[in-house]
Amino acid sequence: MIGRLPLSARLVVALAVLLALAVACTERKKGPPALELEPVSFTALPGWEDDDPREALQAFRASCGQFARQAPETRLGGAGGFAGSVADWLPACVAADAAARVGTPEAARAFFAAEFVPFRVTDRGDPEGLFTGYYEPLLSGSRTPDARFRYPLLKRPADLVTVDLGAFDPELAGRRIAGRVEKGRLVPYPDRAKIESGALAGRDLELLWVDDPIARFFLEIQGSGQIRLTDGETVRVGYADQNGHPYRAIGKDLLEMEAIPKERMSMQAIREWLEAHPDQAPEVMAKNRSYVFFRELPDLAHASGPLGAQGVPLVPGRSLAVDRKFLPLGAPLWLDATAPYPDGNRPLRRLVVAQDTGGAIRGPVRGDLFWGAGPLAEHLAGHMQSQGRLFILLPRRLAPTS
Repeated sequence: MIGRLPLSARLVVALAVLLALAVACTERKKGPPALELEPVSFTALPGWEDDDPREALQAFRASCGQFARQAPETRLGGAGGFAGSVADWLPACVAADAAARVGTPEAARAFFAAEFVPFRVTDRGDPEGLFTGYYEPLLSGSRTPDARFRYPLLKRPADLVTVDLGAFDPELAGRRIAGRVEKGRLVPYPDRAKIESGALAGRDLELLWVDDPIARFFLEIQGSGQIRLTDGETVRVGYADQNGHPYRAIGKDLLEMEAIPKERMSMQAIREWLEAHPDQAPEVMAKNRSYVFFRELPDLAHASGPLGAQGVPLVPGRSLAVDRKFLPLGAPLWLDATAPYPDGNRPLRRLVVAQDTGGAIRGPVRGDLFWGAGPLAEHLAGHMQSQGRLFILLPRRLAPTS
């Protein structure tokens, strides 16, 4: 059995990443997040017997397809590799196919109970964390600009250089910086304000054009969405890359401006304020210097959801974005939180799979649940700010690691 497994907080200088060193020094003073795992039984998972895990099983099988493309010796689970290697997960993937053929909730539940051992996830012993939601918005758009459709979705620029810090230091696994090379040096890429002012104009980067700059801003936050074109066709777009500037939640700015009371804060309230203040909206949105580039996803026209960071279509209500510095993509997780339905909060206790990441998802007990598309998904995603707990399921055959 695996006992409590703290991930080291040691940060070492990464080659050519002086910025990362400065951040590391700051975090060391504050005590950075640190993953600890505590073995528990399935009976300790609130609501385990009440969940129908068949959709989670299908999501896990999709993740298995990605495991199969990796080298068997590839380590999973952050810098310490606490989740073993890909080879440790492949037998569970084989068993998952057999459980899916049976096709009952009982068979799916029995599969997870037989193949995995649950562990409570904590941050230095604290099991409570924040869980939010995201969804797939629908925008109106065109392949050519005109007086109505004049706000572009941009493709990834060829000169954008992304650096995986984990390639230089395992302690920085899951962290990245981005910029462009000038005179042999990596320098910051233009931020949102500069891009909106035309810093990338004239480079044929326009993918599609939409009619609403605020809707486009929220599309960036969600990372993917659908665009209904003027000819009736609906296309799916997904995250292609990001300009390297840190994500800033403008909700905090609006709170500081006393524009929205804390008790009313939600994605819907932010959107309403931006729409009601068109003169101030561009300046407020520009405070989030992060800018997302998109690509069209023609092969996902009929998929359950857009592609997540693991490269598989997301499953509504079953795919969770996590901080992969701590948690491995593809791992089953038990979520114990609450969901803000229109008629009131309801318990949210279900099996999910780590299949995505997000700029605001930081720490071991932190997650962002993909809710799908449509008005209900938008409501749930926009209002979800739930304190909850997380449990990770690791293969029974996994040897203890230090």
